[in-house]
Amino acid sequence: MSLVKIMPCLDMKDGRIVKGVQFINLRDAGDPVANAKFYEEEGADELAILDISATEEGRKTRLKWVKDIRSVISIPLTVGGGITNLEDMFQLFTLGTSKVSINTAAVRNPQLIKKASEQFGNEKIVVAIDGLRNANMPSGYEVVIKGGTTGTGIDAVKWAKKCEILGSDELLLTSIDRDGTLAGYDLEFTKAISEVVSIPIIASGGVGTLEHLYDGVVRGGANTLLAASIFHFRKISIMEAKKYLKERGLNVKL
Repeated sequence: MSLVKIMPCLDMKDGRIVKGVQFINLRDAGDPVANAKFYEEEGADELAILDISATEEGRKTRLKWVKDIRSVISIPLTVGGGITNLEDMFQLFTLGTSKVSINTAAVRNPQLIKKASEQFGNEKIVVAIDGLRNANMPSGYEVVIKGGTTGTGIDAVKWAKKCEILGSDELLLTSIDRDGTLAGYDLEFTKAISEVVSIPIIASGGVGTLEHLYDGVVRGGANTLLAASIFHFRKISIMEAKKYLKERGLNVKL
């Protein structure tokens, strides 16, 4: 059984961690540097930083945020938000970023995935797929961009397969319908994609209980479990989550 990883996510805005419900009604969730250090000490396998307003504001990722967080952790760091070209990626890798996550830029220019994987190695390229339930799509899920504000008319499952072919080595799946709700991952969404690709899946959006984490792997087919609210507001600790998953028979690193 492959290793199951826990990945706290720092959604960043104005230099602070924020968390909302379905990408709106944001509230402060703490200091990013202090929390990053805390999560590594707690046993996080990886960490994600998402500059959630970069694309909407038409700017690049705040490099200072990345630099400050990277300086206090040694675990792999994935950065997303405002990344539009190879130069943006190069700057982030220079700062010690392990992987970059692209969403809007990839949808607008799919060849960016191919070029990035060829230049930097596909193990460094994550494509984030924000999915919204839409009965008009063949899979029932539409790809949305610009922080969940804009529909694309692209079927999420079809897009996931294309991303793998173009060279992405990992997919970060976020259910807009479930984000911040604490109602659990959208397992249908996660499973629909995990069943048609062979690359690792990061499940995101909606974790509220330990059972939700377990279901993300067993029922959704995820390899990495991303969560925000439960960790930021100290509802569940990372070690508590890992011990629970271990007791349920999953392969986790304690």
